[in-house]
Amino acid sequence: MKTVAAWLLGSAALAFAPHAVSAEFATPDGPEPANVAEIAAFLKQDRYDLELLISFGTSKGGSAGHLALAIRDAAPNGDDLVYSANFYADRSPEHAKDYYTDELMVAIPKMEYLYGTRSTLNPKAAFGLDFGEVYKRSVVGVRVYGVPAKEKDGLVAFFKRMNADFKRKAKDVEYHDREVKYDYMHLNCAKTIASGFKYGAGYHDIEIKGPKLLPGHTIVVAALHANIPADMALKLVKAWDKRGYRVETVLYRKYEGSPYVDPHEEAKVAFKDLPNRFPSVLSLDFRNDQGDYEDFDNLYAMYLFYNLGRYGVKLNGETKLIEVGMTNVPMTYVIAEKLARQSAEDDSKGFLRRLPYSPKGKPVGSEEKNAPPSQ
Repeated sequence: MKTVAAWLLGSAALAFAPHAVSAEFATPDGPEPANVAEIAAFLKQDRYDLELLISFGTSKGGSAGHLALAIRDAAPNGDDLVYSANFYADRSPEHAKDYYTDELMVAIPKMEYLYGTRSTLNPKAAFGLDFGEVYKRSVVGVRVYGVPAKEKDGLVAFFKRMNADFKRKAKDVEYHDREVKYDYMHLNCAKTIASGFKYGAGYHDIEIKGPKLLPGHTIVVAALHANIPADMALKLVKAWDKRGYRVETVLYRKYEGSPYVDPHEEAKVAFKDLPNRFPSVLSLDFRNDQGDYEDFDNLYAMYLFYNLGRYGVKLNGETKLIEVGMTNVPMTYVIAEKLARQSAEDDSKGFLRRLPYSPKGKPVGSEEKNAPPSQ
């Protein structure tokens, strides 16, 4: 695969954002990268319509990550608008005390969602989830071209309807068979986004699971039958190709230096020390401890998203500026899928031999090998 050797570096001065702050960089209320607006404008030169945002997992083993959807130019400030299921909107008193729980589907400007250190949503918004995702984990963006306005309007209308259903505590709506509130197994981020496409945009071919926790089944067993972010992302990419929409990926890399420790978490671990693992698909590796994936399913997903890659975006720890690297000329979905499948089949068999082996595929998250910018 030919690599395009080019980096776009922010031309802003090597300084933090102009407002005075006292908090550390990469923490709530801390300074933000000074060139956020410049990078956003550069990325939006490409006329994509939607961007599916797949967040990496931050725990060992079967870490499912998170799934959200950005709709182009829909935010009041002109940014793309991210719709994301609110993990804390489960009606538990503990979550209501410490987190924003007024909506099931929160709407957040994309650059705030990725790089923000203060939230326009609510003072109780969660850092690393509702804003500032890259300070906690990497995010793969799947950009989609050619989506009709009717589908985008249908998605927005459905997410608004879902919030209305949440507020009135609706039950047995067409997209859910119990009370509308966040549920890790039954109404999670993957199901809410998939439901938007199925019931809002008319994607009746999208399969949405309805997991049931039967007596004697563990939570992990039930999770194997739930809607999983990476698995749902693969279904949506296939559905977009079927409709003739072009797709490509952008990798927003985790900033590895955040000292922030979430005070609500029992384990006091700084964001910089949390695992940053591609979200597991339903596979033999779903329950494995932290480490490299060696099964076909996860290798296939990682290889596919790498093959579709256009940009790698990272936050430079020294300059505190965002840099954009052009990693590839993206393959078409048909070619990317075929190559990912062949490489995953060969590599999963090669890893099983437990002998020195050089994999054929490249996973999303591989370091870019781009030359520094010309002066």
